[in-house]
Amino acid sequence: MTENRPLVVGCDDTVIEEILRLAAAVGCDTERAPDLVAARGRWAHAPLVLLDEHVVRVEPELPRRRGVFLVSKGPPAPETWQRAFEAGVERVVTLPEGEDGLIAELAEVVEGPGVEGGCVVGVLGGRGGAGASVLAASIGLTAAREGPALLVDCDPLGGGIDLLLGAELDGGLRWPALRVGSGRVSMPALHSALPERRHGDGRLSFISCDRESLGPTAQAVKAVVEAGRRSGRVVVCDLPRQLGAGAAAAADQADLLVLVVPAEVRACLAAKCVLHRLGEREGRVRVVVRGPAPDGLDAEYVADVVGVPLIADMPAERGLAKALERGEFAPRPRGPLATAAQAVLTAARSGRSEAGAPR
Repeated sequence: MTENRPLVVGCDDTVIEEILRLAAAVGCDTERAPDLVAARGRWAHAPLVLLDEHVVRVEPELPRRRGVFLVSKGPPAPETWQRAFEAGVERVVTLPEGEDGLIAELAEVVEGPGVEGGCVVGVLGGRGGAGASVLAASIGLTAAREGPALLVDCDPLGGGIDLLLGAELDGGLRWPALRVGSGRVSMPALHSALPERRHGDGRLSFISCDRESLGPTAQAVKAVVEAGRRSGRVVVCDLPRQLGAGAAAAADQADLLVLVVPAEVRACLAAKCVLHRLGEREGRVRVVVRGPAPDGLDAEYVADVVGVPLIADMPAERGLAKALERGEFAPRPRGPLATAAQAVLTAARSGRSEAGAPR
């Protein structure tokens, strides 16, 4: 609807083109007017008004309102600041430095205010082959049965989370074909670009690494994860043990980091090394202990050795390895994997403030 479009007023083609480019990046339609005379009919009703420098210099005043921004390519001329103040401009945005802030404002027009309930869970293995990707996918599918969820693959050497889901032939974008610029990305636009996996009544959107790229950039991961959280989704990030830039960006945003540790002595020691490399993020880490235990190690003992609290003791799930080889991933609703996934979700939702995740 026209009432939901930002109003772009001006005649500086360079500035207008930049505004339209940023609006298109978040799926935001705009309405244009060459000057404030032509803009009078929409002035009071547009959710956001963007003016170029020429407009505030020469055009007549209109009633003051909130959400009026002056956008300029480079620093405005000194006399423009005074005229902008007199015209009731709320903020001056200088491009390209102010792109992120302007994208955020345009995205909010598209999406509206943030939705409560979003949280971010990162999952990584205490040793190679611990089953972190399997648990991450199970958490995503479990969350999708209860509401919107997003699974983000941050491990470029993991073979692709789409292969684990049995969805490697499905359409939709993967890293790096999903081109995310700076600032915020619109979740509706992201959702329409990504493949999804159906599980019961739920649908899980996912973004997978491909088999050839170096994985996502930190900027891209940050934008995607923020979009998911802001839209109220549970965002599950499959992380490698060696955090590259993209995975580190996801870990920094996580409300909860889950370390999957097989019930083995060597795995306990390897997990302590992984934990040490997480640095200041250690306070948000919890352990899921994966069976079987060859020598009968107790889950509480494993958690004590690693040095972080236990979320769940996860026995081996019968038939899982064969199912994965066949491209079938459908954890039993009350099986060990689904039970551990539910325990992780409960901990993430109830303990966000305790975990001290960044906002």
